[in-house]
Amino acid sequence: MGAHEGLIENLTYDELRPGQRAQMMRTLSMDDINAFALVSGDVNPAHVDAEYAEGTRFKGVIAHGMWAGALISSLLGTEFPGPGTIYLEQSLRFHRPVHVGDTLTVGVTVAEKDDATRNVALDCIVLNQHGDQVVTGRALVRAPTQKIVRPRTAMPTMHLFDPEARLEAWVQTLSGHLPVRCVVVHPCDEGSLHGALDARAHGLIEPVLVGPALRIRTLAEQMQVSLDGLELVDVPHSHAAAVAAAALAARGEAQMLMKGSLHTDELIKAVLDESSLRTGRRMSHVYRFEVPAYPKPLLVTDAAINIAPTLAEKADIVRNAVELAHALGVHQPLVALLSAVETVTPRLASTLDAAALCKMADRGQITGALLDGPLAFDNAISVEAARIKNIESPVAGNADILVVPDLEAGNMLAKQLEYLAGAASCGVVLGARVPIALTSRADAPISRMASAALAGVVARAIAAGKAR
Repeated sequence: MGAHEGLIENLTYDELRPGQRAQMMRTLSMDDINAFALVSGDVNPAHVDAEYAEGTRFKGVIAHGMWAGALISSLLGTEFPGPGTIYLEQSLRFHRPVHVGDTLTVGVTVAEKDDATRNVALDCIVLNQHGDQVVTGRALVRAPTQKIVRPRTAMPTMHLFDPEARLEAWVQTLSGHLPVRCVVVHPCDEGSLHGALDARAHGLIEPVLVGPALRIRTLAEQMQVSLDGLELVDVPHSHAAAVAAAALAARGEAQMLMKGSLHTDELIKAVLDESSLRTGRRMSHVYRFEVPAYPKPLLVTDAAINIAPTLAEKADIVRNAVELAHALGVHQPLVALLSAVETVTPRLASTLDAAALCKMADRGQITGALLDGPLAFDNAISVEAARIKNIESPVAGNADILVVPDLEAGNMLAKQLEYLAGAASCGVVLGARVPIALTSRADAPISRMASAALAGVVARAIAAGKAR
């Protein structure tokens, strides 16, 4: 009922008349349900567990009954009568469930006024988009006596986002593909063995376990998991496991590798020593991130393999990431070449490399993507930051791929996204004849499984001739 935009205004007791009415509309989203569950603590599976809810008579998740009650409260407290209103009583009768996507019209009508107490009784009704009654009831409030006009309070933005859930949802989209034969290298700790078995259970990989057989079997017994039906190649230690895994891939007996409990450089060296696995392109690592504040998956490279890459090596890093983006269905990825600033200066070598990479793309030396740089991180992921700095670019603020200047910058960026921004990630090493799912001891189970899924996407693209 605000008289001016940005203001909130009430109706006093004297301004209210019997029969006077106000209403508001609201469409229910899953975010509304999740927010209400988080605030109230009501995690009844009928509201938050889609699998359970599908088996109920409602055939899907439904809103908490009091969500509609909260809408009535919102209308009374902010608009009719508005600020200064004191809620005294509320009766509610629930007639129908509310499903995600339903649009509710919430109406309150002045029924009675009591001049002695300034109490006002209001009939309440909530209708769905079909005009069916959802909730009815009566509210008793003490109406304000003084006019109040206040600036509408700016509330913080609520981000309801579960990065691991979005990562898992992406993994589920790959369930229709045949599993990829994968050598799991030295899975001698719980995380790496669980990761392999989880990926197998989801139909992502057909694992071949390579490592000390007795140690792996003993670990499986301790974890109370079965290795039945799995191929197990017995080698004495991690170095031998890396060599054996590379040999299996070189013979075409596996389409991807998955790192277990051994050092990354040990596995990479074994792959490089197997000449038939080389492609002539520099190997590099790419993270795939689900970031709460970013609207789409974000690829970050290279944060794990190349310490201080040269210009030629950066060109290969970009090419690898672009091919991964293609395999993920992004046909012309937007590549942001990061530096500390967005202007080219000889004082920062990364700005010169960024400019050179852009020119290489102009001349067809890097294809399949749109490159821009140097871009500072804020300009790469924020349209507003790019606008403020007068940067006109289709890449700025909308990047699919972030290319960092060196491993230190990439590693810090990746860990900040994960630990400060709440992102979920998976990663893969590219540039060899077979992709390598790269995991860390600190990775959550879903991240390990998603890394296997990511490498599987690349393996299928290689088999189809769509990647190197």
